[in-house]
Amino acid sequence: MLRFTPILLALLLGFAMYHFSARRTVRELEAKSSELADPALSKVFAQLARALDLPRVRVFLYEIDPVNGLAAPDGKVYITRGFYEKFRSGQITDTEMASVIAHELGHVALGHSKRRMIDFSGQNALRTALAMILSRFIPVIGGYIAMWLTQMLAAKLSRSDEYEADAYATALLIKAGIGTGPQKSLFEKLPKLTGAHGASTPAWLMSHPKTHERIKAIEANEAKWS
Repeated sequence: MLRFTPILLALLLGFAMYHFSARRTVRELEAKSSELADPALSKVFAQLARALDLPRVRVFLYEIDPVNGLAAPDGKVYITRGFYEKFRSGQITDTEMASVIAHELGHVALGHSKRRMIDFSGQNALRTALAMILSRFIPVIGGYIAMWLTQMLAAKLSRSDEYEADAYATALLIKAGIGTGPQKSLFEKLPKLTGAHGASTPAWLMSHPKTHERIKAIEANEAKWS
């Protein structure tokens, strides 16, 4: 029993760390955000709301510069000030912005925040177990190998979540009458908008799938559903 104590402690520590991080994230978002009210976006947001049979879709504006959208652990959907300014400057369209919101709504609807809590806790325990085993055979570097392997696993799980949220967004955009054109065109623009081309990062270590793979998955879903 004692030999499993470090693994159990790592599991509990991962659970506690995730909860602490989630609470801190929610507090920061609430402190630096306000609800977005833009007449130029109200029509497409209303289309999403009708497709979901909701009175409205609430979107919050997070006052930071990086271009991003996110679903908070408490279920609220945010876009950053940097993303919003790309819309205001005409670099992205209202329907492309709607595709961002549809994606983040997918993360909320599919329970990815809760799943990440379980994944994070399990990965922490797995990293500890692997480090214990590998260090017996490969002293010093065993712990680093364990960390690298769990990072690969975390990246794969994150990419899986992104594909699922993309698929949800595709279905929602089609139902809303917007279609998938804006979803695909935004993905083509994102590397330039964010400045993160990912060329130097191996795909299996990236937390998001590569752009062409995401577009291919969207088109595959379209073909399957039609």
